[in-house]
Amino acid sequence: LRNKANYAVLEGLLTTLLEEKVTIHKLLESESNQEDEFDKYNRVDMLAENSKGELVLIEVQNNNEYAYFQRMLFGASKLVTEYINRGEGYEKVRKVYSVNIVYFSLGHGKDFVYHGKTEFVGIHNGDILELSPFQKQTFKVDKVSQLYPEYYILKVNDFNRVAKTPLEEWIYYLNTG
Repeated sequence: LRNKANYAVLEGLLTTLLEEKVTIHKLLESESNQEDEFDKYNRVDMLAENSKGELVLIEVQNNNEYAYFQRMLFGASKLVTEYINRGEGYEKVRKVYSVNIVYFSLGHGKDFVYHGKTEFVGIHNGDILELSPFQKQTFKVDKVSQLYPEYYILKVNDFNRVAKTPLEEWIYYLNTG
């Protein structure tokens, strides 16, 4: 998938998963720099930038890792901090999608594709915190959750049925590929 000739394959998977047209603008260097010797090293399988300048982190994990949820958080957080320069305003923070293709049993659930995003829910009234009209116009998004990293987990080994949707066809392909 790292070859430019295979961008269409990666774009197809991401377009189906994210439910919007994704065009890979470029694959970025996938090794982060450690700022000091004690800094946690981050190496990702693939890091893409789409045509909107958003970052798409693709991780493939074959071996069982009990702290994989924290690894996902670390990887997305590291990208957020690496792609903003000192002195830039926080409005320059880029959207990150973390797509995790796992070939082991992760957590406990009945589905084989999971999506996670950040929402702020009122403790007393249960309402979801919304952006102001100025923020919507400035950031060109409708919801607070669209500003934060989004996580996708594809539990490939848990797919054991006939593919009926385009996303299921991709999971089948990843499972049998």
